[in-house]
Amino acid sequence: MKHLLTKLTLGLHQKDVAKPYKPVVDDFLQKGYIKKEGELYKLNSRYRFGSITLSSSKNGAYVHVYGESIKDIFVANEDLLDAKDGDIVVLQRYIAKRGPASGKVVEIVGREESYSVAVIIEKEGKKHLVDIKTLHPSGVEITTTELENYSVGTLFQINNQTNTIAKELGNIDDPKVDEKIVLAQFNKHDEFEEDILNEVKSFSEVDASKHKNRKDLRHLPFCTIDPVTAKDFDDAIYWDEQNSTLYVAIADVSYYVKPFGALDNEAMYRGFSIYLPHRSIPMLPRILSEKLCSLQPNVDRLAYVFKMKLDLKSLEVKHSEVFEAIIHSKRRFNYDEVDALFEGELKAEDEIEAGIFIYLKKLKKITDKLREKRLKVGFDFRNDEISMILDEATNLVATKIEEQTPSHALIEDCMLLANKEAASRYERGVFRVHEEPSQTKLQTLYQELSAIGINIEIKESIKETIEDIQRQAREKGIEKDVDTLIIRAQMQARYAPINLGHFGLGFERYTHFTSPIRRYADLTVHRQLKAIAKGKKEEESYVLRNIEALCISISNLEREADMVEKEYMQRKYARWAKEQIGKTFDAKISATTPEYKADLDDEIIGATLHITNTTSAVLFERVKVRIENVDIYRAKIFVTVIEG
Repeated sequence: MKHLLTKLTLGLHQKDVAKPYKPVVDDFLQKGYIKKEGELYKLNSRYRFGSITLSSSKNGAYVHVYGESIKDIFVANEDLLDAKDGDIVVLQRYIAKRGPASGKVVEIVGREESYSVAVIIEKEGKKHLVDIKTLHPSGVEITTTELENYSVGTLFQINNQTNTIAKELGNIDDPKVDEKIVLAQFNKHDEFEEDILNEVKSFSEVDASKHKNRKDLRHLPFCTIDPVTAKDFDDAIYWDEQNSTLYVAIADVSYYVKPFGALDNEAMYRGFSIYLPHRSIPMLPRILSEKLCSLQPNVDRLAYVFKMKLDLKSLEVKHSEVFEAIIHSKRRFNYDEVDALFEGELKAEDEIEAGIFIYLKKLKKITDKLREKRLKVGFDFRNDEISMILDEATNLVATKIEEQTPSHALIEDCMLLANKEAASRYERGVFRVHEEPSQTKLQTLYQELSAIGINIEIKESIKETIEDIQRQAREKGIEKDVDTLIIRAQMQARYAPINLGHFGLGFERYTHFTSPIRRYADLTVHRQLKAIAKGKKEEESYVLRNIEALCISISNLEREADMVEKEYMQRKYARWAKEQIGKTFDAKISATTPEYKADLDDEIIGATLHITNTTSAVLFERVKVRIENVDIYRAKIFVTVIEG
């Protein structure tokens, strides 16, 4: 419902109204909440759609308006129409000459769809069903007799809209239930409905004879470079040294996933693939993401290709074109293999591989220069990415830092180039934007840095100020720590329908083009570029007509995917720590306000530790901690500082 109302706020084409929602749209039209202009449904200016948030003042509530960047609208108690927290409402807006906007609820149309997880605990000899995050009563009506049918630690997904149990997840004692917990909170799932799988069954292996309208690049020695465990190969590259031309071939997902079909609706609902340490939850069915779309070696694959001719002196793209093609990747490398190549430790197995090795070494010299040029306007933050190694039962057995190596840098700069070129081809569409940090966040950052001995000297630009801070951090040997603080102070990158630039990268225009298997944003960009290339303005308008709502949606979905991945890791840390109670470990202070926290920095790294005793330790100081307690439900590890 929320997605429909956001689309109606921004303008919804009649063809895009899903069948179950047609009666709702007709009803809104009859009541005057919306109007129809041509084939487009639009919100009547007197009304707004949104969700209720209760006010702490108890004299009313606020409506968070969908699809508009405006302040929440106040509604007095007498105008609430008995709406409760989380209700989705139609609001009639009062036009105020002075003071904040206000309005009255004219209809309650549903509740925001949200889910939580509850667990059965035992307290004072009685069983209770409580929220797993707060340990407060869940609000679900369940009798004592019903509770007795379940053991302590049994977990349930709760539909917050109806305050009912959606499904049983398992028991907290099972390490494999962690995945179910984090997915259930956002109603994520691996399985695909039958209508989607039926749509996928119609696809077959690529037959080049049926794609004669595509450019045939199967003779070019493309290669892929990915993590060892990767199965969804979005991108392949080829460097033509003779013509100073870089080819970036991207899986042509848009050929298979047509707009507004069951498969497309599900991909838009998911927005992103989710990557857990032991497996992925794909945006697309695996037969597409890991087979038909994946640019596997030694098979024909459909690709959407950027061909970019570089000026080797200025390192600017002199000319580029983007087109549909067929490729036949010759090799699949992992990052370690390519790093070994750059270090002279990898030998070619045949003539084709020898040719690829030659162009990769030469391309590295180009991308090294591209990176050097980029960092004159953008930033290079040192922030460790931690990966987990789990056993068959999904218990944590080890962690390691995934370092940025030359092979990572080569691929990253090739992809950045293609993303920039994609963004240069339209004025309205999906842009990846990253705005400058706010003055409030900068002041907080400067205070934290001053406390650890960094001299803050405000320069002519934020970039110059931050670079001076990074220089001092390098001299003090705390570069990664300081970069962590700088990253915290940044605005969150997001998707927007207009170009706002990318502060972190230092790019005037930027988008996401290179990962359509795992990001819906990239799939949308492909569709628009194809429409532009074919000169089909109507088709481009079709792609763009709900672009504002889409950008809001995929930005939110990205944050959800990120939260799922992070919470899963924290749950694995908590299970590991539960077996280590009483033991002492090395850690590093990561926060001093509003509470003291540390990051584990021992045989296992990265776990967030909550410090329970008084300490005078300062930010980034190394300390010895003892694990005192673990809240397995909330995935919190409590420690005391015993030395530092």
